[in-house]
Amino acid sequence: MELRWFYDCQQLKVASCITISPFRAARIKVSLRKLFSPVVQLNVGGHLFSSTLNTLRSHPDSKLAEMFNGQNKPRTDAQGRFFIDRDGSHFGALLEFMRSETVPTENIHEVHREALYYNITALIKRLEETPQLFGELVGRQQFLSRVPHYKENIEVLIRIARAEAVAARRSTIMICVLPSKDDVGCYDDAISSLEADKESVVTFGPWTASPSARDLLDCVKMDIESRGYRVEIQPHVMERSFMSRNYDYFYRLTFSWW
Repeated sequence: MELRWFYDCQQLKVASCITISPFRAARIKVSLRKLFSPVVQLNVGGHLFSSTLNTLRSHPDSKLAEMFNGQNKPRTDAQGRFFIDRDGSHFGALLEFMRSETVPTENIHEVHREALYYNITALIKRLEETPQLFGELVGRQQFLSRVPHYKENIEVLIRIARAEAVAARRSTIMICVLPSKDDVGCYDDAISSLEADKESVVTFGPWTASPSARDLLDCVKMDIESRGYRVEIQPHVMERSFMSRNYDYFYRLTFSWW
């Protein structure tokens, strides 16, 4: 279907006719709606923004579109600005994407978190294709999803460390890493040769993925330190007796408190 656009050509002083595609016509309609859309003043956690109503509604499934759909009545601050009770440090990046589809190049993880909160699915997808998030989501997180009880074990490690922190500068916990099912078969012999408190050993594995035990330990360190703790991981050197087998499954995870 063609749309015929009539206008008065000022220089030629004649009426002219242009045939444009439906796609371009739709773009023109969108531009006109944005041009005449009401301006909205926003207060996002103390950060002030100005936008248009159509920009805020540009992603129909988003929380912002729901908030400004005309059926709900958002809260306002003392000056009458619409108030969103959330940190607005990275809200500007969301607005810029909704205005021009510009994907931010800084603070990718933080903007991704905000895009998830506001459910801006197009931005979420674009951010998850960036190198910063692609490796984390497709590589590291996919690997960790194959490590049984990984998240639960992280919580156990932190809980044990905090329990042992009373009047101590450091807390040390033993970790056992068993990458394969063959290693699991050696677990009983290995744990029986351990002179440390066997009840405090936290075990990871086995898993069906290519990353090594060292890669798993890097993930453990990264995830614990992301929560504000300072930790170090060192191999646990076991005393060897004559005819005894040396197991390299054990590591010492040390939390430093001060």
